Amino acid sequence: MAVLRWWRRQSLRFRLTAAASVVLALALAAAASVLLGVLGQALIATTDEAAHQQARQVVSLVDTGRLTDPVDAPGGTIVQVLDHTGRITYATAGADRLVPLLSARARAAELRRGDGEALFLDGRPYGIPDPLRVVVHSADHGRTVIVARPFGEIVTSVATTRRLLVVGTPLLMVLLAAASWVIIGRTLRPIEALRRGAADISGRVRSRRLPVPESHDEVHGLATTLNDMLARLEAADARQRALVSDAAHELRSPLASMRLQLEVALGHPDRQDWPETAAGVLEDTLRLSRLAEDLLALARLDESGGRPARRDPVDLDDLARQTADRYAEARVAVTVESLGPIIVYGDAIDLGRVLTNLIDNAVRHAGSKVEVSLRAIAGPVPEAVLTVADDGPGIPEADRERVFDRFTRLDSARSRDEGGAGLGLAIVRETVQAHGGRVSLDDAAPGLRAVVHLPLPREEDSRRPGRSFP
Repeated sequence: MAVLRWWRRQSLRFRLTAAASVVLALALAAAASVLLGVLGQALIATTDEAAHQQARQVVSLVDTGRLTDPVDAPGGTIVQVLDHTGRITYATAGADRLVPLLSARARAAELRRGDGEALFLDGRPYGIPDPLRVVVHSADHGRTVIVARPFGEIVTSVATTRRLLVVGTPLLMVLLAAASWVIIGRTLRPIEALRRGAADISGRVRSRRLPVPESHDEVHGLATTLNDMLARLEAADARQRALVSDAAHELRSPLASMRLQLEVALGHPDRQDWPETAAGVLEDTLRLSRLAEDLLALARLDESGGRPARRDPVDLDDLARQTADRYAEARVAVTVESLGPIIVYGDAIDLGRVLTNLIDNAVRHAGSKVEVSLRAIAGPVPEAVLTVADDGPGIPEADRERVFDRFTRLDSARSRDEGGAGLGLAIVRETVQAHGGRVSLDDAAPGLRAVVHLPLPREEDSRRPGRSFP
């Protein structure tokens, strides 16, 4: 456990280099071991094959009676030819002519085995300092051919190779570990740059971005993703600060008005019209209440992450008629035109607020009428289309997108000073988008038309109107 904790405390560069070095060391050790084994087996096989070829050549000469004495053999090869009694009749120059390299029992065992496998034989009892590889072949008339090749040079070669590997493998491992340390360090350099860049970003410096490496690799993707996240956070922070600033400004006006009215009334209580003062304070209080409700609605939309709080079946036709009924005593007539029930899934309270905000805005600026219409559009993506139109002064085309921003002021007749705090249409757009729809403003000639598109449910969902989605 202590070793594991120590390992976890080390840097990523150290751990990667150490892991790579261990893997390389094991691979090099295994490769060296395999190399020595294969080299030794290859040299033994070559020596045995040469001994067998020499033995077969001598057998052929013996059988044809063309063998000369002493036997001519290259490369220090020792040849002994024995008759059926075990006496040496032919041999290479310098070979022992009295004592065979193999005893009669060993010769008989090798001939019975017949697999052609060579034997190791210590050459020192025969005055040969090197080990020998010995093969036995039979010839006609009970004769036996023994061929032995010295193995000392092969042993020396294998030992030299082993020493080179013992010395060279650690050096190569150190070299590879150093190369891994440098390469891993350079690979992690962009990550270190990201860390330093993130450390430089503070609450006062928000517009900084993390450095993006030139190589299009995983670190490049990480840096790009983090920069996109920083951009979204910066936009959200700017939006939140603007909301707080605008909300503070909007709150200050009615509070200042209430304070002024009350100070004047208390300063001159005998000459004050208290019902008029109460009506003025009530008007400012209602303005504050509407602003607080709008701010709470926006806060709830921000908290929901762009999705409705509920997904219940909502009849837009019934919702539109109930909302329009509340404007029976409005200064202009509010009429509803619909082709029948149209069911969408969403939050009935939020969708009701959308209708209320649109109708409030239309009633405030209408000349003589407000028309609410509802229809369904079939197609690849079926939609419900809700339209709220008035015959007022309208909005210039250049400003029709800007009015959906929070706390928007227009110098036209549709100014915030005539009604709310400029949050109504912002709430409408964010609520509609949370329900998967879209909203736009068009010219009604005369007047303005607000058009809301909401997706209709799938056919299998529409057959289950009582289902509620979390």
